[in-house]
Formats: sequence, C-alpha cells, structure tokens
Amino acid sequence: MNSMKIKLLSLFFLVTAGISGYSQQTTTRIFNEVLFYDGYAATVTEPVAAGVIRHRNDLYATKISAAQLAAFGTEITLEVKIKAACDNYDRIGNVNLALVPKGQTTYELNGAGVKRIEIARYITPFMNKNKTPNTVPYNYDLSNISRIFKDNETNANYDIWMELEVFGVPYAAQTQVAGCSGRIDVFYGTVDIISNQPSDAAEVVDDLYLKQLFLKHDLNNYQEGASDVVGQSKKTISFNVENTIYNAKLYLITSNHGAGEGGEEYVRREHYAYFDESLKLQYKPGGISCEPFRIYNTQANGIYGPTPKSEASWTSWNNWCPGNIIPIRIIDLGTVAAGTHTFALDVPQAEFVGNDGKIPISLYLQAHTKPYTASIDDLYQPDLSIYPNPTHNHINVVSDQTISTVVIVDLSGKKITETKAGIIDLTSFSSGIYFLNIQWENGAVTTRKVMKY
Repeated sequence: MNSMKIKLLSLFFLVTAGISGYSQQTTTRIFNEVLFYDGYAATVTEPVAAGVIRHRNDLYATKISAAQLAAFGTEITLEVKIKAACDNYDRIGNVNLALVPKGQTTYELNGAGVKRIEIARYITPFMNKNKTPNTVPYNYDLSNISRIFKDNETNANYDIWMELEVFGVPYAAQTQVAGCSGRIDVFYGTVDIISNQPSDAAEVVDDLYLKQLFLKHDLNNYQEGASDVVGQSKKTISFNVENTIYNAKLYLITSNHGAGEGGEEYVRREHYAYFDESLKLQYKPGGISCEPFRIYNTQANGIYGPTPKSEASWTSWNNWCPGNIIPIRIIDLGTVAAGTHTFALDVPQAEFVGNDGKIPISLYLQAHTKPYTASIDDLYQPDLSIYPNPTHNHINVVSDQTISTVVIVDLSGKKITETKAGIIDLTSFSSGIYFLNIQWENGAVTTRKVMKY
C-alpha cells in the first residue's frame, strides 16, 4: 500500500468515527499476507505466522483473541486483499467463521462440536505479479456478525476463529509469468476488520441464535446428493428451530461456476429461494459491467478480452466478474415458530453441460431468542452491493430493489453530483472520502462511504 493510500485510509477512519458518533474506529489485522499454494498439491510444510494454522494449501485459520473481540463495535466492515503470486487466473475464495469448543489450540474442520459459517465470498482477478495493480481489495458490510463476537453464551463455550480460503493453481503462470517457473505459490491474502469502538467496550448480548444450514454445498443436477433428485437443480434442507426466534434472517451466498462451452458461469439463470415452501427471494446473479475490473487485466487472455465492452454486452451474460465480491443476499423471516422448517434453492433452467459446473451454496440463520423491537434500519434493509471500494475509477451500485437516485457528497456535505446510473465514474474526482446517499423507490435513504484513491 503506498503512502498516499495509507494517509487516505487514516483520514477515512478518523472522519467516519466523528460522523457516526463513536469515540474511534479501529482496524484489526487478522491475516497478514499469508501465502497460498497449489490447491491440488500435497499440503506444504512452509512456516506460518504465529497463531496461524494451515488446514490445507488453500485454507488458513487464526483465533480471534478476547482483546480483539472486546475492541469490536456494532459496525463491522471486513476488508480482504488478494495479492498476486504465481496464479494469473480468476479463482474462488471465501472467509469463514469457525466456532471451536473452548480452549483448543487447533481443530479439525469437521471436528466434534465445531460450527462453521461462510461470511464472505470473492473471485480473484487476472493478475501478473510483475505488473501493477497486483492487489485487489474486497469490502463487506458485516455488522450482523458483531452479535456473534459479543454474545455471552458463544464466548463462554467457543473460541471464535476466522478462516481465509482461496483456491489457486500455478500451472499456467509457471510458463506465462516471469519468475514463476517451478513455483507453486499462488496468492497472498490479508484480512482486516474495521470497526467502531463503542463508548462501552464491555457491551455484550445474550440472545443470539445461530444455525449453519449449508457450507459451500455444490448444487448441480448430475451427482447423487447434490440436488433433491438427479436431473433437477433444486436442493432442500430441513432443520429444527428449538424455540420461537425473532428478527430471523437467512444469509445466502451463491455463485455459478463451470467454464466449459455453454457453462453455467456464462449463462444467467433465475434463482428461487423458498422458506417452508413459500417463495421468499427470486434473483438472477450478475448483470453488471466488468469494466471497473479491467485495470487488473494484465494478461491478453481471459474474459476481459483485449478491448472494452459495452455495459449491455457485459450484462447480457456474466454471473460475476474476476475481482468481484459475490453478494450476500439477506432473506428477512421475522418471527419463526419452534418446529421443523425447510429451505430450498431452485435453479430450474441450469443445464451443467457435459456434467461440468456447480453452484456452491452457503446459508446460515441468525436471529434473536427474545422478543425484539425493530429499528428503522431493520425495517428496510435491501440487498446492496457497492464495489470495488476503495476504487481508482468506477464503482458499481447494485441492489435487488429499485434505486431512484444516488447523490454523491464530499466530507463537507457539499453535493458533487447526482445520478441514476448503476456504474458511477469517479475518475475525475479528487482522491478522498465520499458519501453515497442512495434514495430508494419507497423514499427511504441509505448512506454508504466510498474511498477514491
């Protein structure tokens, strides 16, 4: 990170602390440039940093300390930075939380009593380690996980670990990228948690309900158990809720993969999410322009291509862009009665040509175990993604709800511009912090911060 960006990030934390009314904001480094290796190779024995364990070449974990948990406030932003080593293609990665029975210095991924949820997913960009930019940041608003960090019962029974995963393969880069011959390291990964520091650092909760339902379950129509019935692309899970829960929300992450001819990466399909056989969410992934990610295309190959494409061209087919976050879709269930319930995801038009491809599903349920009075923010929380952030030129503003206008203001509150576009060009803006005041069709307004560097 260059000195200008460090100064801007420092300004970002100071300014947003004053605006939000909290005493300060903190940045906690969870992983610092951990190095990933060939996902197909035997697990390497290279040393790791103190406190970090290597589960596999593509998966690391570290325990979040009691002091770190105490420092986190109610607003949580997760920033993942992926830096090129010797893989120059787009790959899938994610961040998980693992609740591990108290006092263990290591753990098995599927060990007794270990509960794991995926909280963020991303796609690496095409990168060449010898050319800049060779690092891409991914930012996620994950304020809901502050309740996990602060819950009394959770902290009494579990240590909270964070896992960083990115699957990489070095074989193409070994011949295409200078300095990569014979090497099997693929990417570096860094994770920061950016949080407000509340005035009462001892703030805790004691009514968390958390249940993992799917963790990267590969939905397809050709493998036994991948779907309800071979030949169909619908997967159902049944689960029990022990007592009535309140303000219940499902957190759903899906992405489409299969790069062969006619593969599911390249065809946008309608997805249908059901709770207790009632349709709760319908969405079609993608439909965004990959032009903001062209700065990472240091190779002549790949889906970026050698020349720019129109927004219409991109949105006609792409499910995601290399260098892109995968949206976290939130399904608000309200009050859920005790008993057996079902969730199903159906992608009825998926084809998986040549028995190739998959749709990894991650899903967890988070709620209160006591009656809950909703705030205004809770009453209207549309799915909203703003990326890349920080950015050097363009940002995408994507939502499942209709946006009326986006007003951009600077730190002084001065209006800079107003737009209805889903892609906003910040190229001519000075480096610094800006606020997007997003007005929805129903009149509600959501404010988000962006940084131009």
